[in-house]
Amino acid sequence: MDKFDIKQVGERIKSLRIEKGIGQNKLAEDLGLSNASISYWETGKQIPSAEVIYKLAKYFGVSADYLLCIIDW
Repeated sequence: MDKFDIKQVGERIKSLRIEKGIGQNKLAEDLGLSNASISYWETGKQIPSAEVIYKLAKYFGVSADYLLCIIDW
């Protein structure tokens, strides 16, 4: 089993955000979260909660497994 890599999760969130063409501010606003939260995730300083993983998956139209780097496309 591979090790969980918090930085990979952050990179995946950032990549999805950029692909959607939005900034951290817009993502934070759309999800009702702080800009700092988005920044912390994308830099690997924090991991989103299960509730936020759910919101992100719905928002970006991907699975939670994809966000958590369990699977690739």
